[in-house]
Amino acid sequence: MMSTATISIQRSCTAQATIATPLGPLLLARTARGLAGAWFEGQADHPGALDAPQGPDDALLQSAAAQLIDYFAGRSTCFDLPLDLHGTPFQRHVWQALLGIARGRTRSYGEIARDVGSAAAVRAVGAAVGKNPLSVIVPCHRVIGSRGALTGYAGGLARKRALLALEGVAVQSGKEFA
Repeated sequence: MMSTATISIQRSCTAQATIATPLGPLLLARTARGLAGAWFEGQADHPGALDAPQGPDDALLQSAAAQLIDYFAGRSTCFDLPLDLHGTPFQRHVWQALLGIARGRTRSYGEIARDVGSAAAVRAVGAAVGKNPLSVIVPCHRVIGSRGALTGYAGGLARKRALLALEGVAVQSGKEFA
């Protein structure tokens, strides 16, 4: 079942493009306000076919593609793009907290819950992290379990592991769950 955020993005999407990455095709979607979606093929909440036109000449999509290519090549450590985050106020608050996690660093779900002022809402934070529509750019892959274990990723644990390795993060083995 598609998330409310993904449905909202589908309705307001003005252009889209798919780029090749080392981890598979990545669909980019923009609205009039900014980049709103970046989904790996097969990812949970992938919107499927969008009604928006392909935007190979769209300046924002070109910039996003170039920055992602630089990220995957190890030439860039951050993204500088206008974002249009579609979600509930709580989800957007969590996603803003994720934007504060620097490349090569991780945070636990509990730490994010404390960061957003809801220390007891670890599960709600986990649900919000899982609904992030901007893979890689809003770095939900940098959120791990409290004991350092990989704890799921909408794009698959293999991608999460690869993203963290690209950023120089050593991950524990044998303690992972989907």
